[in-house]
Amino acid sequence: MKKTQSIPITSLQRLPVYLNYLKAGGGDGYVSSGTIARALGMGEVLVRKDLAHTSATGKTRVGYRRGELIEAIENCLGCRTRRTAVIFGAGGLGRALLSYGGFANYGIEIVAAFDSDPAKAGGSVAGKPVYLPAEAERVIGESGARLAVICVPASAAQAAADMLVRCGIAAILNFAAVILKVPADVSVRNIDVAANLAIASSGIKEE
Repeated sequence: MKKTQSIPITSLQRLPVYLNYLKAGGGDGYVSSGTIARALGMGEVLVRKDLAHTSATGKTRVGYRRGELIEAIENCLGCRTRRTAVIFGAGGLGRALLSYGGFANYGIEIVAAFDSDPAKAGGSVAGKPVYLPAEAERVIGESGARLAVICVPASAAQAAADMLVRCGIAAILNFAAVILKVPADVSVRNIDVAANLAIASSGIKEE
């Protein structure tokens, strides 16, 4: 398996797209980069370069065996290694993520959530317990979680990140509309839903 740190982020973002397509196809015959490209509306050269970052080896004019390519992409994305994660913020978005079952496809298990609202703490969402932030150190330590998702308002996001880093979290997916300040060895990926929606809407033609 190649280290994901050496793979361009744009390629990493496309690998799950290929994986979903391959899994939906069924069977274990051969599939070429050209077939994948045409099905997804992408360039064949781009697909071939992305797949070259995995351990998959295709045959000239034949392609890749589907099962082996799926395994190679899953290994590249770490899907076959179980990783635990927590969610900070059990509001609307946090609850939706707690109920989402797709994390398991990538070897990720959400084990708990934290929320400062005492009315939410002590309960559960989709079978996942919700705790007060004061219990974060204990819960994260016991679960061994190294991943976290921040789903709190921007005004509370930095404090949440600081707490998560102190508890040993090494990678954060941040849905708050603010740039977090974290140590250099902590990875942060920002997801600005509003900005992405604006980008998507820019392609809409006016009537």
